[in-house]
Amino acid sequence: MNEFSGFTSSETFTSIPDSFFRDLLIQIEDADELRATLHAIWHIEHMEGHIRFLQRVDFGKFTAGIDKAVSRGTLLKAQNEAGEFFFLNSPRGRASKEAVESGKFDPSNMMSILPIEWPNIFALYEQNIGALTPIIADMLSQAEKEYPNSWFEEAFEIAVARNVRNWKYVEAILKRWKEKGKDERKDQQGAGKDFKRYTEGEFSEYLKRD
Repeated sequence: MNEFSGFTSSETFTSIPDSFFRDLLIQIEDADELRATLHAIWHIEHMEGHIRFLQRVDFGKFTAGIDKAVSRGTLLKAQNEAGEFFFLNSPRGRASKEAVESGKFDPSNMMSILPIEWPNIFALYEQNIGALTPIIADMLSQAEKEYPNSWFEEAFEIAVARNVRNWKYVEAILKRWKEKGKDERKDQQGAGKDFKRYTEGEFSEYLKRD
């Protein structure tokens, strides 16, 4: 057995529903089923798009447990002439399965993609702002629940570009994206307004150094 070197602060983490530990973990006795279930959660959690699915080939070495996970209901399967498509049994997954089975969405037009590894928010903070404190760590943990992982790197980049290295400023950017729409700023007339938005008005109070 190869000794594991340990987890790092620079890697991303996968959100696993509490019901997995509360209800499923004690029920799943087959190691192949457990591996397939965890792999599906990890892979789909790191994908983008409204409809997220896996095909059998996406499970790699963990295909042996797919059918058992489907039988249990942890994974959902939709099948048509293009093949088999697997979804997590979540609100998004159930809606996606229905879209495929009703013909509203054809997943055969989409290529299977590797999960996206977004930079870890804690590593981004340490790299761009400074050392973590327990209070900041709690704030970052809360932010992970409220905002998409794909937003964090860009928000930190904006803060660094403006030389405003504090979490309040980064959080203000994230809040605006959530309230107004992240791509809303692309519709502004010219880069001048972009500059003013992050250095004046609603963001000006965060220009003060921590």
